Amino acid sequence: MNAFVDPSSPVPAVSVVIVSFNTQPELLRCLDSLAENVSLPLEVVVVDNASEDGTVEALRREQPRVQLIANRENVGFARACNQGLGAARAPFVLVLNSDTEVRPGAVEALVQALERHPDAALAGPRTLNSDGTLQASFGPPLTLLGEWRQRRLMSALRARRPEALQELEETWRGAREPAWISGSCLLARRSALEEVGLFDEGFFLYEEDVDLCLRLKRAGWRLVLEPDAAVVHHVGRSTQKAPRLASLEYQRSHLRYYRKHNGRFQTVLLVAWLVASAACSWLVSVGPGRERRERRGEARDLMRLVGGNS
Repeated sequence: MNAFVDPSSPVPAVSVVIVSFNTQPELLRCLDSLAENVSLPLEVVVVDNASEDGTVEALRREQPRVQLIANRENVGFARACNQGLGAARAPFVLVLNSDTEVRPGAVEALVQALERHPDAALAGPRTLNSDGTLQASFGPPLTLLGEWRQRRLMSALRARRPEALQELEETWRGAREPAWISGSCLLARRSALEEVGLFDEGFFLYEEDVDLCLRLKRAGWRLVLEPDAAVVHHVGRSTQKAPRLASLEYQRSHLRYYRKHNGRFQTVLLVAWLVASAACSWLVSVGPGRERRERRGEARDLMRLVGGNS
């Protein structure tokens, strides 16, 4: 088993940055997979966003060589990730979700991909669901048309339609450069991240990875996919514990991204769609019952969000 390097040791080739929030068992499994399946010396930085499940205590007890940054409040993914990047020393940084597990050779293959492509800022692996099926961990530009296409693909993948799985496999074989790579697992050239200012901390949760990729590409960097690297992503273990908040933060980030990158016309269309969706959701949930009240509350939250950002 490979031991993680001590923070005072010489600078390793790869630093790992993991943001955690109430995912103690998943985080410990993630760290075990790194220790067992990576032959390179690793510097590991975990930034905990005020977890209430004993994560900090478990890390101090079971992983003393992990550098821990324990926040007193949940500062969001982007800001916490930047904290970890600020503490990382290696030229390559693996940004990894706490609910992932790396397969043998994955990190080494990602490092080799960036070494083969000196003009690439990021390398992404084949990301697998818990059942071993392929996950859509990259995609087209985040525009109205691009989102429509991606959501059709995601829906077909969830339904396990053979044509969707084939389309995703063909994308891998075609080695087309994606517009973005998921922040659930990506290996980054630290110098490139510093060049564009790291993650935009205005994104609390969601779409900070898409924003980063776009800024890197505009700065002249490429993104590459590495089919010889595989990582399992047990999707949404943190967000499942607060789904209403996660949904609201997704839409908040969505609006921020459109205002930042997609212009007034597409932003107005997105706002109109969100207003219509909230109104329809409220109307169909009129009536007694806890579930209906919760759905009306979610619709009101969305209307307030849109109103406050319009």
